[in-house]
Amino acid sequence: MTYDVVVAGAGPVGLMVASELALRGVRVLVVERLAEPDLTIKAGAINIPTAEALDRRGLLPDMRAIQQEALERMRQFRGGGGGGAAMPRFVGHFGGIWLTEDHLDPSWRGQSPAAGVQMIGQAEVERLLAERAAALGAEIRRGVTLTAFSHADDSVRVELGDVTVEARWLVGCDGGRSVVRKLAGFEFPGTDPIITGHQAIVEMTGAEELRRGWNVTGTGVYVHGPVPGRILTVEFDGPPADRDAPITAAELEASIRATSGVDVKISRIVSATRFTDNARQATTYRRGRVLLAGDAAHVHSPFGGQGLNLGMGDAMNLGWKLAAEIQGWAPEGLLDTYTAERHPIGAWVLDWTRAQIAIMKPEPYARALRGVLSDLAVTTDGTTYLASSIAGLRQRYDLGAENPLAGRSAPELILADGTRLADHLHAGDGVLVRASAPGPSAAPSAADPSAGGDSPGGDSSIGGRLRVVAADGPSMLVRPDGVVAWVEGDGDLGEALRRWFGDVRVEAVAAAV
Repeated sequence: MTYDVVVAGAGPVGLMVASELALRGVRVLVVERLAEPDLTIKAGAINIPTAEALDRRGLLPDMRAIQQEALERMRQFRGGGGGGAAMPRFVGHFGGIWLTEDHLDPSWRGQSPAAGVQMIGQAEVERLLAERAAALGAEIRRGVTLTAFSHADDSVRVELGDVTVEARWLVGCDGGRSVVRKLAGFEFPGTDPIITGHQAIVEMTGAEELRRGWNVTGTGVYVHGPVPGRILTVEFDGPPADRDAPITAAELEASIRATSGVDVKISRIVSATRFTDNARQATTYRRGRVLLAGDAAHVHSPFGGQGLNLGMGDAMNLGWKLAAEIQGWAPEGLLDTYTAERHPIGAWVLDWTRAQIAIMKPEPYARALRGVLSDLAVTTDGTTYLASSIAGLRQRYDLGAENPLAGRSAPELILADGTRLADHLHAGDGVLVRASAPGPSAAPSAADPSAGGDSPGGDSSIGGRLRVVAADGPSMLVRPDGVVAWVEGDGDLGEALRRWFGDVRVEAVAAAV
């Protein structure tokens, strides 16, 4: 069978890419070498752009339910029970320097409901997206290994063991040791690792001697919590000799002892992983008909859960552009904006994680710098800068526009009829928000737009790619990934439409208002 796209890797990034493509009617095959989803403990939270991306595809209710369960587990760990005091909003940390909400600028989070839904672990994100991708029609094959591929000007021939499939495009979302990246010959420069990290959920005795939270010691770092049995350690003795060797209780006990000085006894390992601070990035995310996303395109230490969020941003950016290319309406150069926009964000994340490693080192210069940063972290400006960076609020694509909204995630907008802008992005179209005008034609109703052709209130899709809605305030053009592409008063609307949506005519847009 011939597919439009083969996606290698069924982690959150691969499944998000597949969901975005299937949403637009693209024929997608996802192949995953693991027979079952990987439940190893990984990122414990998502940032605001990831939460907004899922909200814009109609998944906010699911996220709220998942977060409620996570908060209950945290309350139990802290001894608060189900009826304890309300948990503080997640703010984050920088290299273990905890950032508290009381030092934040009051305007930090904005008004988006998605901003309050971040305590969602990577396993839950993967489960949610697997269900969504399958529901949208993506084919997912587990226990299948991509062994080779060849590509011509208009197709890719993918070898899956004894089976060969044809596709128009191949997207590698197959992790930090990506087979797709290596076979395609992408350059992958960066810095070598200096740490060995462990993260695990275990059953143990002697844990009462461990301090909860982040602890920087004379020999490294350890973290206890925020859920029962969770432990993380960082030792600055170089990378592990064998990252793939089974993790034993004795190994975890030794690492806890080395970083904390506490002897614990582990009776059961529920989930465990090793990690390093290997930091590398592909020089481009596209070679011909092969594209990379997520850890296949960039690797770094996991501090702050940036890997999951960076990959989800890749998927959201790539999905609609690749779909447009396949459906034949993509403006010239649209797909190349994927690397142009995402590569700088990836490079920033690599440096952000390197900086955290630097201030955790058990040596005098690093500890002196850590002290300075700790002082800054209890100021409003310092906390707000660090927290905004961790949460993804400072991300902006350089679209060549002057208006500060352009290139950023669209603000929370309540439209003329009381619906939200996010509601009109469920179907994966772009949205032109025009200044409110009298008459029912300007305002949609509250029907669910995710089913397809028409969005709330009949704001039908123009050319199968753009919807027009009304709201107070300046007009703005929002891309399918939720990024503001144009704001009234900053450049020509017709030019912006042609740049991002091809042959959509201004006349057709005007007639829809």
